[in-house]
Amino acid sequence: MIDQRAAGPRTPGTATRGETVPTVPPASKAARETAVDVTALLERGRTLATPVLRAAIDRLAPPMDTVAAYHFGWIDAAGNPADGDGGKAVRPALAVLSAEVTGRAPEVGIPGAVAVELVHNFSLLHDDLMDGDEQRRHRDTVWKVHGPAQAILVGDALFALANEILLELGTVEAGRATRRLTTATRALIDGQAQDISYEHRDRVSVEECLEMEGNKTGALLACASSIGAVLGGADDRTADTLEKYGYHLGLAFQAVDDLLGIWGDPEATGKQTWSDLRQRKKSLPVVAALAAGGSASERLGELLAADAKSSDVANFSEEEFAARAALIEEAGGREWTAEEARRQHTIAIEALDAVDMPDRVRAQFTALADFVVVRKR
Repeated sequence: MIDQRAAGPRTPGTATRGETVPTVPPASKAARETAVDVTALLERGRTLATPVLRAAIDRLAPPMDTVAAYHFGWIDAAGNPADGDGGKAVRPALAVLSAEVTGRAPEVGIPGAVAVELVHNFSLLHDDLMDGDEQRRHRDTVWKVHGPAQAILVGDALFALANEILLELGTVEAGRATRRLTTATRALIDGQAQDISYEHRDRVSVEECLEMEGNKTGALLACASSIGAVLGGADDRTADTLEKYGYHLGLAFQAVDDLLGIWGDPEATGKQTWSDLRQRKKSLPVVAALAAGGSASERLGELLAADAKSSDVANFSEEEFAARAALIEEAGGREWTAEEARRQHTIAIEALDAVDMPDRVRAQFTALADFVVVRKR
């Protein structure tokens, strides 16, 4: 955990809205020597997982099956076939890749990939409702189209399906994988509860924010990074080390998300401009800026304290949100968060050194980590 004093003033970055952030450190020797097509790696995870995922959704009782299909982008709001954006598919890619650490075929990780993807989307359905988000992946969210009740029910159903998919394997490895998944899910829920509670506080420490983001994002990415290996028979030491990679990758992932939540291009992110500021989120750039001290930090604190007492934040003008974003950047919150993403990325890559695996697999883990911290959505 970083020292809160590390959130002191930094030279503000010069990136503009929508610019790729942040630049990652040099890749490992294995990554430099092995060309990795990250798009193909992500597509492999999606291709392997999607048929099993669709079959799982087909088990749901109407109308939950169609509501879930809409959420995944397979149909539109009218029920017609669609080719919607199903997300980045980082978690399925990690799950099937981790199976190869054990020398097994990537297909061994498919049940884990599907289970993790179901839990991830369970959280998205509930988070969108709790946060009041009306857009995800450039479409209206489930609660906006089908109502809050369906968003809750379908989310619950996806969580149940995730455990079914694993336990139906009937193996010792499946039981171990299920325990890791349920532990990660509980941490994820803890993180969401922390996130909501922080919205109503004037101040949140950097340590608290990192703990929340480690729970909300890091825990499930940690599980995704190990679950295929567990299904392939990896011992607990190997699985724990892969989880360390995934946990710190999750913190890097969330740090970039926090940057995009303020400065991301809505055309790329599929969310409103200044989305995290509209929701009063205590994300890393905000927390780091408030901890930095100085005139910009103090002015930002005054504005956010007033915002917390206002019922009209959603109706602020673009200029008012832009002014808050400018203060965050002036106080150093933007640059600090970009640096933290790079730091967490480095820790994740270094964790891989403790696991014996083929160079090709190591290079793919490294390439996925690089992708996570250099993206626009």
